[in-house]
Amino acid sequence: MTLFSRTDRSFLGQWWWTVDRPMLTAFLVLVILGILMVTTASPPVAEHLGLGYYHFLKRHIIMLVPSLIMLFGISFLKPREIWRLGSVLFVGCIFALILVLFTGMEIKGAQRWLHIGGFSLQPSEFMKPAFAIVAAWLMAKQKDNPSFRGNAAAAGLYFITITLLLLQPDLGMTVVITSILAAQIFLAGFPFRFLILFGFAGVGGLISAYFSLSHVKSRIDRFLDPESGDSFQVDKSIEAFQNGGILGTGPGQGTVKLSLPDAHADFIFSVAGEELGLFFILIIIAIFGFIMLRGLRRLSDANDMFSVLAAGGLLTMFGLQALVHMGSSMHLLPAKGMTLPFVSYGGSSVLSMGLSMGVVLALTRRTRKSGISRGGLSL
Repeated sequence: MTLFSRTDRSFLGQWWWTVDRPMLTAFLVLVILGILMVTTASPPVAEHLGLGYYHFLKRHIIMLVPSLIMLFGISFLKPREIWRLGSVLFVGCIFALILVLFTGMEIKGAQRWLHIGGFSLQPSEFMKPAFAIVAAWLMAKQKDNPSFRGNAAAAGLYFITITLLLLQPDLGMTVVITSILAAQIFLAGFPFRFLILFGFAGVGGLISAYFSLSHVKSRIDRFLDPESGDSFQVDKSIEAFQNGGILGTGPGQGTVKLSLPDAHADFIFSVAGEELGLFFILIIIAIFGFIMLRGLRRLSDANDMFSVLAAGGLLTMFGLQALVHMGSSMHLLPAKGMTLPFVSYGGSSVLSMGLSMGVVLALTRRTRKSGISRGGLSL
């Protein structure tokens, strides 16, 4: 039995039969898993900081409410409405990124947060979906009208954005924004030499960051040679996976989280590894993989370049963020404070992800049978 018949032409009925319900279900599974993991991982961190036992869990649930409202609400929007939303958000994020340089809170040596009503807001989290939407529209506009300098405008906004991010400094967000643009360049069918040049520029930027940003140099050095500095967090993370084995110690029974800083956020995948075991974390990885493959498959049926570029960029962001979080936890990548989408604690991250995946659901809704990719998207 279904909620709506296929002949239902109501607002909700049309949404139900066009939205990607399996992908939506996967997002909700991650949300539920996130609540469970924050419940077990956050109390030791809260007690260590002298806060209430369920302090972080309560704040996590509070942030999930508007996040899910955005996820569902934005999924009803049309591409033109998505573009308008992204434009307003982008302008707001530019002003917020400038403001944070003068009045932002400094945490762990970086000035990235604005204090608003008892909560810390990280503007760079919202810049990711905003940039993906605006850049996609500009590049798609030039595809439709070659005289429109959309590609140049997107490049200009990219350099403005990463300049503001590097002033904080925030190399991680800079890499994510760069990856979004690289994915969009690929999907837009640019000549392959542009991707090669973009890749060389990215490598050059990372080398420059290594020599100019001390915290980046420290993290890379510790990744290549753990004996060169403090590797306590990574060592504890690996210990958690070792303790978990195949079946895990059981929900709430992990011990490594008691001494693992940021167990509820940057290392929540490690807590899952200890308490749920290898078998279950493979299921978690499979859920993320399903969302990526499902989203890319739906893009092959998209009817306009804007939807392909915007949703493709946001899926790249989603997958990259999950990959970096998991890779850092397992010491396969240099340690980087990046949350696991919908699973880790993190107010701004949870809100941004709800907005971003709402856009993906909106732009991958099936309204026509023909697809731009099947029409011969030039790659």
